[in-house]
Amino acid sequence: MHLKESFSIKRTVVKKEIDELNHVNNVVYLQWVQDIAKLHWKELAKNSDYKDAIWVVLRHEIDYLGEATLQDEIKLTTWVGDTGAVKSIRHVAIYKGEKLIAKAETTWCLLNKKTLRPTRITESIVKLLSPH
Repeated sequence: MHLKESFSIKRTVVKKEIDELNHVNNVVYLQWVQDIAKLHWKELAKNSDYKDAIWVVLRHEIDYLGEATLQDEIKLTTWVGDTGAVKSIRHVAIYKGEKLIAKAETTWCLLNKKTLRPTRITESIVKLLSPH
C-alpha cells in the first residue's frame, strides 16, 4: 500500500554539523533523516496504542544534490511510501530555500517490542501512517 501525507520541520545549521570542507557533513544528513522519521512517527502515534512501537532501519539510500553551510535554514519533509507486511518505505526531502539539496529513501521494519522480531504492520498502523 502506498501512502502520502507529508510532515515538515525547519531547522538552522549549527557549527557542530559542519565538517572540514565548511559544509554539513554527510553523516549529519543521515541523522536528520532518522530524526524527522522519529518525530513524524511520534506525532502520528501519540494518542495510540502504538506510541512505543519499535522501528529499525534496514536500508538507507541518500542522494546529495547540493550543500548546506553554517546558519542555513533547512526544511525537512517526510512522507511514508509503500507499506506492507513488516516493512515501510519512508521518503525524506531536504531543502535549502526552494532548492532540494538531498533526498533519502529508508526501509524501516516494525519489530515486536517484546520479542524484538519483525512483526506484521496491521491495518490500524497503516491508518496511523495515512491519517485521512
